Amino acid sequence: MDINLEKEAGLVEAVLFLESEPLTVDAISASTQLSVDVVNECIEILKEKYSAPNSGVELSVITGGFALTPKKEYWETLKEKYGNKNEGKLSRSALEVLSIIAYKQPITRAEIEALRGVSPDNMIRLLIERQLVKEVGRRDTPGRPVEFGTTKEFLKFFRLNSIAELPQLDETENERFVLAR
Repeated sequence: MDINLEKEAGLVEAVLFLESEPLTVDAISASTQLSVDVVNECIEILKEKYSAPNSGVELSVITGGFALTPKKEYWETLKEKYGNKNEGKLSRSALEVLSIIAYKQPITRAEIEALRGVSPDNMIRLLIERQLVKEVGRRDTPGRPVEFGTTKEFLKFFRLNSIAELPQLDETENERFVLAR
């Protein structure tokens, strides 16, 4: 650790530890009264510190902000006891609708129904309640159907920085999505 930034990095670490939401560099700067440049240097110091194999936590980038999170290899073990209370498990149907929305957003109810073969209404309602999806606009076609997309909460739930980090679909899954459009 850079001797000149040891205390500053410790302060940034403490702020990240205490916050339950990911923080941008600007938010960390405002909380700590450190300059953005110093915060960026501290982030690099913390990344190095937490990349050590014996560390149980890592500095993650989630929705454009930084958060201290358990390393991925510990998630399954920790999830049972420490999982988010409102996280709850999603049913297979809810996960199917959520994955369709995530990969094909913006997408309408009719397009989801064409892919699944059954009405997605109840699953969409559940996913909106859980704040994983939201209405993102209306399609410029007759009837102006509502289009759905994922939320920041979706990214946090799956610990993604952006939708681009979703795993790639295999050829069969991709063809299924293309044929339904």
